[in-house]
Amino acid sequence: MNSRAVRLVVLILALATVAGRVGAQTLTADLSSHVIGITTGFVGADLVLFGTTDRPGDIIVIVRGPPTDLTVRRKEKILGVWINGSSAVFHDAPSFYAVAASHPLVDIASQESMNRYGIGLENVKLQPSRPIPEPRLTEFRAALLSNQEKIDLYRRGVAPVTFLGEHLFRADMSFPANVPTGSYSVEVVLMSGGDVVSAQTTPLIVSRIGFSNGVFVVAHRHAVFYGLGALTFAIAAGWAAGAVFRRV
Repeated sequence: MNSRAVRLVVLILALATVAGRVGAQTLTADLSSHVIGITTGFVGADLVLFGTTDRPGDIIVIVRGPPTDLTVRRKEKILGVWINGSSAVFHDAPSFYAVAASHPLVDIASQESMNRYGIGLENVKLQPSRPIPEPRLTEFRAALLSNQEKIDLYRRGVAPVTFLGEHLFRADMSFPANVPTGSYSVEVVLMSGGDVVSAQTTPLIVSRIGFSNGVFVVAHRHAVFYGLGALTFAIAAGWAAGAVFRRV
């Protein structure tokens, strides 16, 4: 049994113990790992969230990436040529967004709750950096959501949360190869009657490690040296290839 499997077994047993206690917390959850390490050749990662609740209800899990400024530009056709026209910057937008739930969102959460807690892609809080008229703001917002969906950083589909008996539940979460680095929040909420009755937030760190982190740091902090090194490597590789072919 590998270390991840051992951790999951220990986590399930711990949560089951909590669920059986008198006066236990309404909601308790934890991740199979709190760190995703991005190395050379990283192709994405899968995590498992296990939890327990001591009262009936439905579970929703919201994963938000570190806040960032996202820009969306409107294409405009001028003299038969498409160019970037007006643009909008959304301040502190989540760099990654995904949701899992035990039932369809419309069946377990009121619209008021979804708006208040940002549950569901259409309810993600996106604040423009400057005032924009409502019709234009709606267009920019829709374009931003579409752009983020295309690169798999915003998920419109809702992943399943599965109950393992009366109290225990689990959710499988996947992260793409282009997942942004930084501090994530994994919020687990218990819904009853369409409203949030309990919530817990679990941290998650996505970080570059090893050789890939060294390359990233050099490329961003010492761009000139990185460029010169890459150019030197390309020239050397070309020279070596040419030498080999001349001998053939």
